Amino acid sequence: MTAVTDLLIVGGGINGAGIARDAVGRGLSVVLCEQGDLAGYTSSASTKLIHGGLRYLEYYEFRLVREALFERERLLNSAPHIIWPLRFILPHEKGIRPAWFVRLGLFLYDHLAPRKKLPGTETINLTKHPAGQGLKPGFDTAFVYSDCWVEDSRMVALNALDAFEKGADIRVRTKLTSARRDGNLWVATLQDVETGAIQDLRTKVIVNAGGPFVADVLNSKLGLNTTKNVRLVKGSHIVVPKLFDTKEAFILQNTDKRIVFAIPYQEKFTLIGTTDIPVESVPDRKIEISPEEVQYLCNVVNHFFKSQVTPAEVVWSYSGVRPLFDDGSSNASAVTRDYVFDMDAPQGQAPVLSIFGGKITTFRKLSEHALDELKIFFPGMKPSWTENAKMPGGDIPDADFDRFFADVRRRWPFLPEQVAHRLARAYGTRIAELLGEAKSMADLGEDFGAGLTAAEVDYLVRREWARTAEDILWRRSKLGLHVPAGAPAKIDAYIAKQHAASIAAQ
Repeated sequence: MTAVTDLLIVGGGINGAGIARDAVGRGLSVVLCEQGDLAGYTSSASTKLIHGGLRYLEYYEFRLVREALFERERLLNSAPHIIWPLRFILPHEKGIRPAWFVRLGLFLYDHLAPRKKLPGTETINLTKHPAGQGLKPGFDTAFVYSDCWVEDSRMVALNALDAFEKGADIRVRTKLTSARRDGNLWVATLQDVETGAIQDLRTKVIVNAGGPFVADVLNSKLGLNTTKNVRLVKGSHIVVPKLFDTKEAFILQNTDKRIVFAIPYQEKFTLIGTTDIPVESVPDRKIEISPEEVQYLCNVVNHFFKSQVTPAEVVWSYSGVRPLFDDGSSNASAVTRDYVFDMDAPQGQAPVLSIFGGKITTFRKLSEHALDELKIFFPGMKPSWTENAKMPGGDIPDADFDRFFADVRRRWPFLPEQVAHRLARAYGTRIAELLGEAKSMADLGEDFGAGLTAAEVDYLVRREWARTAEDILWRRSKLGLHVPAGAPAKIDAYIAKQHAASIAAQ
């Protein structure tokens, strides 16, 4: 008799990986299948912020903002290598939102949840503050508040890694082709996208964390219809050469009442986004930014900054589709970012729990709530445990990254400082496993550019399910902006060679 799994989780984005991590830590057996790469769609296309969502207050999303602000502090403590504080400058412009209204919002933002590490709001005079030097004349006052930066796709990989190390079966490039109920079990058919191999899996519960594909999983894979609807909203970002020299980010109010972030990125660049464009469906391939979106983002920043940017200067762009719960809002920007669960559990039949909406900041709480929804089916489930747990590599003493980095420099003095800093940020305390016994850069093997060595590629393939150069350059890292033009082909050839050698050795 084939073994029965407790949970089959469909989708390897932040919600699927987070639920897998929480569930296996509560004693459940878990299989997670992802048809592409981890974080291959929406979860790698965010604005890369752990934030409460200041603008959501305007839509009275107080519960969501409060929960996100609590999570901001927890996540900062759990993963201080891939999350760090970031100050945001909000230049005030008369005629968009009154100053008293902005101050009220920021007061609520500061006080809806406790702050232990992040400073509160302050008001600055842009005519005297260094931040004003890059802005056009006429912006005299700004408000400065705190949120956090996150390496979004690495957060997904670390959740999956933690789940795996606790016993979960993580299967990338594996899609759910169909599933049917067989009494109180599901019989799910999984297919390896690369080999075509098919396997039937028996599971007690399916968790549908398909993100923008959540409705497709329900309708075409499971043959069910849901009363809940997904509102698909496309968000796009552009990356341009550095627009300003301050270490703070900017949050820019546009005349259409939307906001756009301009964030220091990868030292040499500025990340600008996002848009909110309703879309009807989600293509299987990666969705791309439109010329109109590029121009919109350029127009917003050009209104504020002395340095003007044109579409021709965009060095990289990315787009994602947010699977928001359809609350009936006519404005895409006003659609709730809160999450909603849909449980389909007919009496005596196997249940499926579908996840609608959510945001990267609240993934841990969403996962906790999802497992609470499933307690009725697993009465012996252990209690929640993730609130104070560290992410892999996040067990940095006192969550003090600067002190940790100083130790990295002492232990591996041969690493160029920029490479050492990137590795410390990406892997935290797991850097020791990656570097092994290396005493020189030569010991780390071929350098594919920007300090990406064969040792790091091997680690990402072995430990983090990377299969291609794209996985490594654009999701496990953002080195795609820094490596030479021929690097992707060299990395793919190297991975193929190592894989062939591994097969031959078996």
